[in-house]
Amino acid sequence: MLSEPRSGRLAAWGNALLAGLVSPDDAVLAMVGEDAVHRVEGLPGESGPVGLTLAMGRLRALGVRGLRVALPAPGHPLGLSGPPEFNARALEAEEAVVAFGAPYGLVPEVYEAGPEGDVHVEVRWQCLAVREAPPADVPSLGEAERELAEALREATQVLSRLDVAGSGPVAEAALEAYRARAEAGREVLAPGYPPRAVRVLELAQRVGLLISLAYENGHGGAVSASEMAARGLALRPVERTARRAQVAAYNAYVEERERH
Repeated sequence: MLSEPRSGRLAAWGNALLAGLVSPDDAVLAMVGEDAVHRVEGLPGESGPVGLTLAMGRLRALGVRGLRVALPAPGHPLGLSGPPEFNARALEAEEAVVAFGAPYGLVPEVYEAGPEGDVHVEVRWQCLAVREAPPADVPSLGEAERELAEALREATQVLSRLDVAGSGPVAEAALEAYRARAEAGREVLAPGYPPRAVRVLELAQRVGLLISLAYENGHGGAVSASEMAARGLALRPVERTARRAQVAAYNAYVEERERH
């Protein structure tokens, strides 16, 4: 969860592009990130896959005024509004972008190619019909910030109690990498987002880092099956809270537009 979801980059920089706050070249560069290329398939009016610049222009012509993010998980259709076909595709990908102003959504399909050590990633976004309805279970920024603060305390307590990911070289290296990224002044969100959205997303990423460390760094002191089950039971709601906060942060631009 620490790294940005592709849907988050596409929605954030797509919103900045639609608002005229960044150039198409800068927006596409940020959307693609470290991948080799992104293309969009299934756009109305297009017979084949197109690049992101053309795709964003087509979406604007179709009436799209903003982009939201969905980060669904089994039993939690976070950010989705239907129909079932789109929800199923988004759940399989664990993310999606949902348009505001026109009934379309984008779901990524990721492909890797090339020899070991020189693998490049291509992303094909499938454009599908969506239901125009409020997204499921997305909190306001204020709610997300309050929930996250409590979740961070709970996660820290759980990890300390179970002796998971609290020390050791792997945990220290991950924490140092997080600090380095924060100190480098990276752009957490695209231009046009309120400062509170940036703050909420940064905190959600911090909580996500703790959860990732807990799951990736072995069992620590949780040596019994019951203790391992207790750790998972305690961390799942924290993970859910962090995902909800991420979606709230990415969707803040559209929510501001709706209010005004």
